[in-house]
Amino acid sequence: MSSTSQVEGIAGLSVKTILISVIGILLFGIYLGVLIYGENSLMVLNQLKEKKVRLTLEKRNLKKENQKLQKEFFELKQLEPKE
Repeated sequence: MSSTSQVEGIAGLSVKTILISVIGILLFGIYLGVLIYGENSLMVLNQLKEKKVRLTLEKRNLKKENQKLQKEFFELKQLEPKE
């Protein structure tokens, strides 16, 4: 071996190249984990979409119930004797 030859790791790549690649892959994996499972993730987005649908249905039902109760209220109010 000569002193000018580089230390080679796996598949003829230098240890520095392998280390940088491994760190890059780890950082990318962490990024994907945060993207999928984090506070602002796709799972949270889907949960919020489902909640929006549920709340929209609840809003519609409450409006119908409110209309029914208002009708009943005005009907009862007309039956009261006027003073």
